[in-house]
Amino acid sequence: MDFALTEEQQAIFDMARDFGQTRIAPHARQWEADGTIPRDLWPDVAELGLGGIFVSEDHGGAGLTRLDGTLVFEALSMACPSVASFLSIHNMCGGMIDRFGTDEARARWLPDLCAMTRIFSYCLTEPGSGSDAAALRTRAERDSQGWRLSGTKAFISGGGYSDVYITMVRTGGDGPKGISTVLVEDGTPGLSFGGLEDKMGWRAQPTAQVQFDDCVVPAGNLLGEEGRGFSYAMAGLDGGRLNIAAAALGGAQAALDATLSYMGERRAFGQPLDQFQALQFRLAEMETALQSSRIFLRQAAWKLDQKAPDASKFCAMAKLHVTDRAFEVANQCLQLHGGYGYLADYGIEKIVRDLRVHQILEGTNEIMRLIISRAMLAERG
Repeated sequence: MDFALTEEQQAIFDMARDFGQTRIAPHARQWEADGTIPRDLWPDVAELGLGGIFVSEDHGGAGLTRLDGTLVFEALSMACPSVASFLSIHNMCGGMIDRFGTDEARARWLPDLCAMTRIFSYCLTEPGSGSDAAALRTRAERDSQGWRLSGTKAFISGGGYSDVYITMVRTGGDGPKGISTVLVEDGTPGLSFGGLEDKMGWRAQPTAQVQFDDCVVPAGNLLGEEGRGFSYAMAGLDGGRLNIAAAALGGAQAALDATLSYMGERRAFGQPLDQFQALQFRLAEMETALQSSRIFLRQAAWKLDQKAPDASKFCAMAKLHVTDRAFEVANQCLQLHGGYGYLADYGIEKIVRDLRVHQILEGTNEIMRLIISRAMLAERG
């Protein structure tokens, strides 16, 4: 058992970290204020091979593993969790197309996705179905032109910004087996968007409802097989949960690094903060929380790469554990900064706001507990 990264994996981490610090971190506060990410960032990301991390090299992707992906998103999130997480969603879409699409679909969609000349969003959640995703009501009816969509998706990262929307729709009866996946291109008649959501965190990435009003998409825009969309969506979320956990870990690590420096500079009662034993104990607890989270996350990613039968359970456990610990660490870092932690100039309050949603999306942490416990009961049987 070897816990060390390979030279190639260390190089991947270093590349993503350095890019984030030079190309993203200096602009993170401004992009948050603007409420959007400049589109000229994406060609630079694609040049590094990060537009199609999980896409095979045959279709222009990097062909990296899920473990490699956690390194990328942890490193990028040390610059800005919001930007890194937006990129993770685009890559989740790429992984779904590469895994479940036909050869024709891969040739059609993946080159632009990997080059990031087109940005992809993932549309599952609806106003009336969040955790109960299989209850989605957005309908796709067959007609002579293909599929006619009606319904609304909610909380969509990239709503009104992205170029293609991978959308889970109901093509059959109630329940998971009645769900299929279609790709809807921006500009399709009947496709519209709600107003931008005013969010607590992740403010750099635009979020809006995606609305379908007799929106007709060609029959060829169906991903994979009809009736398999829910299984595709859930498979995508296994990797998505790892990415979101990695992004939380990177944000928390950045907060801890900043706090360690601050405590060596800030003085109180005649000595630096880092000389108070009680505060040293807090540092020790936070370091332990992040290091244990990192090991757990990488084990879960390894299991997904190996297609282990318990991979989904481990992805859920990692998402639950890492995002909870990461938010706790970031919040504690704010506390250790005192009043300065509450100021935007120090960057800690942004990390706290950004990381809070990681406990909610890609399946709430309550749903993670449900997945884990159901798997345990099934294993017992």
